[in-house]
Amino acid sequence: MRSSRLTAAVVGSLLVVSGALVAAAQPAGAHGRDGLSLPARLLGRQALPARDGWAAAGPGTSGGAAATPDQVHVVRTRTELVHALGGDNATNRQNTTPKIIFVRGLVDGFEAADGRLLDCADLADPEYSLDAYLAAYDPASWGRVAPAGPLEQARVRSVANQTRQTQINVGSNTTIVGLRGATLSGLTLMVDTADNVIVRNLTLSDARDCFPAWSPTDGDAGNWNSQFDLMSVRRSENVWVDHNTFTDGDNPDSGLPVHFGRPYTVHDGSLDITHTASRVTASYNRFVARDKVMLIGSSNTVGPDVGRLDVTLHHNLFDGTMQRLPRVRFGRVEIYNNAYRLAGAEFGYAIGVGVQSAVYAEHNHFTLGTGITAADLLYDWSGTAITERGNWVREGRGPARLVSLLAAYNAEHEPDLGGDVGWTPTLRSGPVLPAPLVPLVVQALAGADRLPV
Repeated sequence: MRSSRLTAAVVGSLLVVSGALVAAAQPAGAHGRDGLSLPARLLGRQALPARDGWAAAGPGTSGGAAATPDQVHVVRTRTELVHALGGDNATNRQNTTPKIIFVRGLVDGFEAADGRLLDCADLADPEYSLDAYLAAYDPASWGRVAPAGPLEQARVRSVANQTRQTQINVGSNTTIVGLRGATLSGLTLMVDTADNVIVRNLTLSDARDCFPAWSPTDGDAGNWNSQFDLMSVRRSENVWVDHNTFTDGDNPDSGLPVHFGRPYTVHDGSLDITHTASRVTASYNRFVARDKVMLIGSSNTVGPDVGRLDVTLHHNLFDGTMQRLPRVRFGRVEIYNNAYRLAGAEFGYAIGVGVQSAVYAEHNHFTLGTGITAADLLYDWSGTAITERGNWVREGRGPARLVSLLAAYNAEHEPDLGGDVGWTPTLRSGPVLPAPLVPLVVQALAGADRLPV
């Protein structure tokens, strides 16, 4: 009897995954003049299901569902993407017209208006070069103080040049859907002061920073810090991020050189949710072989973020990722039915418990490589408590088992974290799976190219 219930739960998840059944059940039909199949057009107008996490709160999240036919676009280039978002990248975040944008093929953030691909040298300020920067700010001669002066100012101007080129600004009431194989490469999808946004079925790859900053007092030995995320949500509400793949592609930081004794990293976050953003649901995404994955809240300063940063993470796959899975400040963040496959000497932690955070983690599944234990999965970033239950862990080649992440952490760390964050999630559109089923469902369904478009 129990086996039948478990099988039914898996089948139900496969069928109703983020509304995929709605699209898949429709007849394929003929493609229209825009080249879109009927399932794709239906998917483009799909709203977040009721009660599907924090993004269903308040008015809910419908994206561009109300778009008129002239505001349905199929884009293949950066120029076409900017045009579909309103026409002027500098002001597109203010464009509240409902719009649905389908991405076909590869859109490269380094593509110029004339179609040629730019490189970092094209975006560099005339007074900046990496060789000069390394010579000027070598800690052996400069010391452990922040870079300053004309060369640092030239680096900052270079970053501004890249921001104008590779940060693509999204306005309110927008749905962006990738058609099969669609990739956004070398760009940051920026949702800032934009409410009611849906992003689905895209591979977001290699949002590299051409001009990382040297921060000599970051950590014991200093660090290189980059600016550009694959996707960033700031000062926005009701955002649904679903069935996407986040990756560094063929440009991992592990393959880059070491400068000043520290890895020269050119990537920042995968999906960062900061600056008073709230009501965000991230579902069925795949985060692959990335270092910094998800920052929820960007500062320890008690201020505008208090009472914000409400985020739901469910049915996501964190595969070979190192830290911030997520790291949380202030927000009420529910983390359920996610699968974690964690390995490597550079692994840091999974869930970061930060200042005034209220994380509720249940029925997740962790598969851990050699040298990683359940005690390593939480990290105390000046937080006080986490509520967790029903989580399963498989360490090395041992069997998966029910583990209290909190008890494992507290057994090896001081001070202890508490177990009650003072709230219980209520926004759930379907049943919560028992953790042993989570890897099966998430592996099959998470990531880009799983939806019928």
